[in-house]
Parts: sequence; C-alpha cells; structure tokens
Amino acid sequence: MLIYRRAFLLAGVGLLQSGQARAGAQIEEPLANAVRTALSAAVADAAPPKPSFETMDQRLAHLRWLGQASERLKRRKPDHPTRIEFLETVWYESRRAGLETALVLGLIQVESGFRKHAISSAGARGYMQVMPFWARLIGDGDDRRLFHLQTNLRFGCVILRHYLDRERGDMFMALGRYNGSRGRAQYPNLVYGARRAWDIPTS
Repeated sequence: MLIYRRAFLLAGVGLLQSGQARAGAQIEEPLANAVRTALSAAVADAAPPKPSFETMDQRLAHLRWLGQASERLKRRKPDHPTRIEFLETVWYESRRAGLETALVLGLIQVESGFRKHAISSAGARGYMQVMPFWARLIGDGDDRRLFHLQTNLRFGCVILRHYLDRERGDMFMALGRYNGSRGRAQYPNLVYGARRAWDIPTS
C-alpha cells in the first residue's frame, strides 16, 4: 500500500484530462513521463493475495460485509461463485487504491449496472467503463483485457485514485473527471446515491 500511494504522489502532477463513457466526453491528452511510470506500475499485474487480517474481529467484519453485499447483489449476479469473486476483487482493488469500497460499487452500478461486458457508445469497457486508450497509455496495449474482472477493476480504481490525487482529495471533482463532466453535479450525485446501497455496517 505504501508503494502504491507513493506512485500516486508522483501521478498527482499528471496532465491527463479525462472522463468516462457515460458522458461521452473523455479526452486523451499526453501523460508526463513520471505519471505514466507511476500509473503503469500501479496497474501492473499481480494476483491479489488472499485477504489477511490482523485480528479475528477484522476477519469477522469482512465476512459480515461479504455476506450482506452478496445478498444485495444477488438479483444482478445470481451465480454465487461469480458474485463472491466479484465482491472480493472489488474489495481488494478498492482498498489497494485507498478508495472506499462502497463508493467504487456505487460507481460500477452507475457506469455499467454490474455488467462485465458492457460497452458504451464511446467504446468504454467493462464494469468500470475504462476507455481503451488507457491500455495503451499505462498498460500492455491489449485493450481486450479490459473485460477481465481484475484488470478492469484495477484500471478503474487506479484511474479514479489518480483523479482524486489531482483534485487534492476532492472526490466530487474526481468523479467529474472520471466521467468527463468535471464541476457538474449530476454524475457525482448519481454515484453518491448508488453508494448508499453499499454502505454496509460491519459491526
């Protein structure tokens, strides 16, 4: 986590103005070399470790969250193993990026309706509607991999973290960048509204 956050401190000086396909206004601009390096390192493939917890209480809290989130997602993802894999990956990738899991789930709900193979009219792909040019800018260039569960969630979380750092911790503005509607309230309000469904107490 410390290495990951250090990479994003470098990324905070980035030069990319962007947004996601929901608004159809994403603009590709050059990345400073330091930003490209930091973001490339942040999305580099590595299988997530199994969740580890310092205390039994933390483990039990996670299991309670997983059970409640699974029940809430059942209508959209009826297959239990698929649902659990999805939630575990969202939990891991959001925490890896220093983001709130409930907010990331809200964003996914707004962006793709939890559809793995969603494609927007602008070409954004997958759960978090990642635009293909990101694969070229900071990935290995294979935009087909943006339909892979962990790859899509990692890219989406890395991109949102990048925007949050650029906006100096202002999530409202970061969400606007993610959607291509910076400074306008509609998209952040939709995400915040969807987030409430995933704000699950764990105590």
